[in-house]
Amino acid sequence: MIFPAEDSWTERVVVRDGVRLSCRDWGGSGPDALLLHGLAGHSGEWDGLARLLRDAGHRVVALDQRGHGAGERRPADVSRAAYVADVVAVVEELGLVRPLLVGQSLGGHTALLTAAAHPGLPRALVLVEAGPGGAEPGLPEQIGGWLRAWPVPFPSREAAVSYLGNGKRAVGEGWADGLEEREGGLWPRFEPDVMVRSLGELTRRDFWAEWAAVDCPALVVLGEEGIIGGDEYAEMVRIQPRLHGVSLPGVGHDVHLERPEVLGGLILEFPH
Repeated sequence: MIFPAEDSWTERVVVRDGVRLSCRDWGGSGPDALLLHGLAGHSGEWDGLARLLRDAGHRVVALDQRGHGAGERRPADVSRAAYVADVVAVVEELGLVRPLLVGQSLGGHTALLTAAAHPGLPRALVLVEAGPGGAEPGLPEQIGGWLRAWPVPFPSREAAVSYLGNGKRAVGEGWADGLEEREGGLWPRFEPDVMVRSLGELTRRDFWAEWAAVDCPALVVLGEEGIIGGDEYAEMVRIQPRLHGVSLPGVGHDVHLERPEVLGGLILEFPH
């Protein structure tokens, strides 16, 4: 299904096993690129990077994944395999040809697993603040507690930007863009319990075997103040010695919001 254009993109909806997946299709004339947001995120987080890549000649699509944004709000299946199958469905339905897979945080993890399970699918892989290490057992509930503590509804966009940005305007703007207006204010377009369940599998094991199975060129972009530690990155390089890696000083977990132009430049310079 295709819906009218907005801000130079067109909404395209893919339905897989009854689950709605909404995409922002920015157009462009290839090579193809598919952008995957992180936990509790939305496709609009990529707007700055999407414009940059499109204007540089890529055909760009950003996906609202299950449980997020305009996607299915309460999917029954939030396994890692379900997220990967969604990526494959979007690639096939929208006719993407060996796309560059770009993912931040949990979206980067999905991109990694997709590349491992479907070695002929991506042309290359870009992981933004993402890696194959497992999560601490208490992390899902810790994040769930943070999400449930949001003072919603936010009375105004400015209030949301201030709270969600935690001193970083660009980060607050990106998160606020994912809110919807209803019931007297601005509310998130996700359910905290769905987010907690989406992280469950990461607490039960790591994904180093999948990382070893990736056979396409890969770029890792980290924030100096992000969540991927030096030990994890060093192990990534040991397993994939051809890995390209960059750490951006003074930048946190939301690299794509804080430095979209820098990220775009790194992607365009990356040999893929």
